[in-house]
Amino acid sequence: MSNSQIANPELYDPRKVLDHPDFRVLNSGEKPSKESNIAAFYNPAHEIHLVEKPKPKPGPGQVLIHVRATGICGQVPFMPLSPDVHFWKHGRIGDSMIVTDECGSGHESAGEIVEVGEGFRSNIYESGDRVAMEVGVPCSKPSCDACRTGRYNGCPDVVFFSTPPYHGTLTRWHVHPAQWLHRLPDNVSFEEGSLCEPLAVALAGIERAGLRLGDPVVICGAGPIGLVSLLSARAAGAEPIVITDLFQSRLDFAKSLVPGVHTVLIDRNATPKAQADMIKKAAGGPLQLALECTGVESSIHTAIFSVGFGAKVFIIGVGRNEQLFPFMHLSANEIDVQFQYRYANQYPKAIRLIAGGLINIKPLVTHRFTLEEAVAAFHVAADPAQGAIKVQIQD
Repeated sequence: MSNSQIANPELYDPRKVLDHPDFRVLNSGEKPSKESNIAAFYNPAHEIHLVEKPKPKPGPGQVLIHVRATGICGQVPFMPLSPDVHFWKHGRIGDSMIVTDECGSGHESAGEIVEVGEGFRSNIYESGDRVAMEVGVPCSKPSCDACRTGRYNGCPDVVFFSTPPYHGTLTRWHVHPAQWLHRLPDNVSFEEGSLCEPLAVALAGIERAGLRLGDPVVICGAGPIGLVSLLSARAAGAEPIVITDLFQSRLDFAKSLVPGVHTVLIDRNATPKAQADMIKKAAGGPLQLALECTGVESSIHTAIFSVGFGAKVFIIGVGRNEQLFPFMHLSANEIDVQFQYRYANQYPKAIRLIAGGLINIKPLVTHRFTLEEAVAAFHVAADPAQGAIKVQIQD
């Protein structure tokens, strides 16, 4: 049976790695060899450690990639954890994404193709090509409404690498379906290629929110997604832009990225309406669009009270399962509330924007580690005192 006839969940079954005789958890302080296929795994006991696993062999339609750069979001106090850190620390996101065994981390990756599967058309990719990996692999079947209509982020049978139970891309050697790779131009580094993943999140939000040239926008939260949303909103022509955060250091960083942005320091003791008044004052009036990047209920309320009649609050952030919203204020002001789940059709756009110089994401990387130092990298990413925005693991 060819790969095209095998469902993705079977093709990327995590048990194939976990049950392989070459799979083992490395002892603390153990130095792996440079050629071994090491990876960073977490488990239900909330441990993060290096493992050795078999070097995979690409089949038809697949390529073997030497993963050269993988990103982890730094932790922002009082805001949701990044997915990888969240799975490590809490073992789950919602009721469907639960860590039940050893699971490989990492979903923001770029690398170099080192081997192409048999029967693959060599005119598409070849050994040595530099690529960004789109890690949400849908079923792509004509019978799937989400895939058929181009909204493949809604595919119910998606394999999203690093979302349990599927192993992630924070590893040395990774087999990936060729159709979910994106070639990097010569002027885009592996580091920038890995940052296409969070940028794709922001671009999907900008597109679905319908931001137009000259729209006044508030961005709630100056964490990694808030910052890439800031860069994207500026590239899309938003003006003015206000960004909020609990910490002045984050706002200063945002100002260094986009000098023209207006910053508002959030007071934890102030009401959402009082915070909204500060935002409107900074912008010179009500906002047309709020990009809410925290998922925190009080911040969502602040966003709602910051926008004007007929405006939109677009929620990118992930928060608690159930929240309360000011229903009648939304209703009486015809404020639309819209949500986002991952992204679709954004990687080519992200690469074009980076290559063309419209978005400079390089300053977001504040810490760099080798693959052998991946455990230390996770601890830095999870510690707010370290001040990490984006932690990069490179090999």
